[in-house]
Amino acid sequence: MENKRIAALKYAFPRTVPVMVGYLFLGAAYGILMNVNGYGIWWALAMSVFVYAGSLQYVGITLLVAAVSPLTAFLMALMINARHLFYGLSMLDKYRDVKKFKPYLIFSLTDETFSVLCNERVPGTLDKDWVYLWASLLDQCYWVAGTLIGVLLGNLITFDTTGLDFALTALFVVIFVDQWKAKEGHASAVIGILASVVCLVIWGASAFIIPAMILILLVLTVKYKREGEKERD
Repeated sequence: MENKRIAALKYAFPRTVPVMVGYLFLGAAYGILMNVNGYGIWWALAMSVFVYAGSLQYVGITLLVAAVSPLTAFLMALMINARHLFYGLSMLDKYRDVKKFKPYLIFSLTDETFSVLCNERVPGTLDKDWVYLWASLLDQCYWVAGTLIGVLLGNLITFDTTGLDFALTALFVVIFVDQWKAKEGHASAVIGILASVVCLVIWGASAFIIPAMILILLVLTVKYKREGEKERD
């Protein structure tokens, strides 16, 4: 059993290295922002361990500083993390046969972990449950480590940190470009872009995420259904 765990770790680690590079910087940026806004190491680490939702954590700094109502915070969290509903749906088949660690795998399914696992085909010689666990756990450890580094560096920061949270947007762009280059067909990516632009124009920047996700899901469902009908014909 120990050998299987080590083999799964050796297989999963190289696949998480790109996430490590991004998460160490993003986590550090988050830790710095938490520190300069008056929230110390324990607040920052607790958020990264128990919330672990990068974009929501960045917004959470504003929510904490502004002392918004719990209802407003809940609705904001729902809008920001609505995309995870669709990630979860797309991972149903992959996680269906998972016998161990499923609650944690669901909790730790971030954008970056999804990008690592969604197309992963674990060799039959490895225990896929452990591969999924190591990939998910390593990614969270990178984020927590980055947060810790950022909080410690925050005591030394003397420059204006405005715009530091743009690092998260930059990582999303990098992931999108990497997925674009890795796949031959780009129909799904184009649909996602167009649907997001349309919903952004209609609903505005503060409320377009959920409508965009619903529109993307509907269009892709119709697309895949038509493709399935053509294959049967």
